Amino acid sequence: MAREHPAGDLDDACNLASTALEAKAVGNLLVDPRFHSDPAAYHALLRRLRAEAPVFWVEPDDYAPFWIVTRHADVMQVERAMDIFVNGPRVMLRKTAVDEQIRKVTGGRPFLLNQLPNMDGDEHRLHRKLTQAWFAPGRIKILDEELRGYARDLFDRTLDGDGRCDFMRAVASWYPLRVIMRIIGVPAEDEALMLKMTQQLFGPDDPEIKTEKIDVISTVQGFFDYFRALLESRRTAPADDLATLLAQAEIGEKEALSYFILAATAGHDTTSASIAGGTLALLQNPEQFDRLRGDMSLLPSAVDEMIRWVSPVTHFFRTPTEDYELRGQAIGAGQAMMMCYPSANRDEEVFDEPYRFDIGRPPHRHLAFGYGPHVCLGQHLARMEMRIFFEELFARIDGLELDGDPRWIQTNFVGGLKSLPVRYTSRAAVAA
Repeated sequence: MAREHPAGDLDDACNLASTALEAKAVGNLLVDPRFHSDPAAYHALLRRLRAEAPVFWVEPDDYAPFWIVTRHADVMQVERAMDIFVNGPRVMLRKTAVDEQIRKVTGGRPFLLNQLPNMDGDEHRLHRKLTQAWFAPGRIKILDEELRGYARDLFDRTLDGDGRCDFMRAVASWYPLRVIMRIIGVPAEDEALMLKMTQQLFGPDDPEIKTEKIDVISTVQGFFDYFRALLESRRTAPADDLATLLAQAEIGEKEALSYFILAATAGHDTTSASIAGGTLALLQNPEQFDRLRGDMSLLPSAVDEMIRWVSPVTHFFRTPTEDYELRGQAIGAGQAMMMCYPSANRDEEVFDEPYRFDIGRPPHRHLAFGYGPHVCLGQHLARMEMRIFFEELFARIDGLELDGDPRWIQTNFVGGLKSLPVRYTSRAAVAA
């Protein structure tokens, strides 16, 4: 079966990434959004870290230092020990200057948002329970036909052209967005705004997204202004959506608005990235494309393999409240630890030939959804969306191939493709 990158390319990228595992050099690569847009070099460095220094202290410029944890077992160990490892005061990569700016705005608090990834203990359990039923398998199952209708409508509008499109921008970005906006209660005419603000929040360093007027604080304020109005409307005109649930919940306004932002961004961006990245993997491994088209019963395992392959959330941080030893390294209380999910999902100790894309891979142990109490609330919805998407896509197209070079967004947090040019042949065209 075809591989993600030829072994020689991996070795070359590894040498380019770092000739020595030095705290500052490795740290500067890990925080550089441009480095994340080069999958070969990025995964080569992670492979070296797993082999040579799976728990490694880094000291990047302009960022507070941290440990990077790259092995699957170690990530699970930390995620399980929630009595020792907490989510504050650091959840994601952020420059020290931005941290200082946020603390000024919040009166010393480290977070702009009061949302699930920042919470621990009883507070986390209470807020997670608020919407858990909405995302349970039994609840989302009733949305099957509605979601299928969204996919068909999207393909009707985008795959009846000249046989060419940017699959990421025209297709993959919009389907998960429509799904989560329906669940939240955002009208279709505001979806483009939600997509734009999500890109500003997750990809502020990408030159095609960044503007001088946009920063994380102004982006969050834009979300707050929008969802505050939606909350108010649901208090007077309730509907069958998440907005109504949050409007009626006994939580503060800031917590409700933060919940909206989490659902409205992570609720679609990661799924879009997995759809586009999974499609690219199928195109780069045509025998897997043909295998899936010939046996759609493999789709559930194919979806999980796509999610493992892409791992759009690159990390979350955990911080020990006491001294701790992990794989022989003495971790001091208060020293932040980056859980590196793309690395855990290529761990040679867990996955047979991890750089091989295999839609029939045995039951998955990937950590793309996290692990433990903070495992992704929307994981069942994401799998369902992807299954429906590819069922409808394969029913619509007969052929699909690359029509140019794919490009990845420059971001060090939630990433994936930003452009995937393809050529396609529709079933209707073949029949004619």
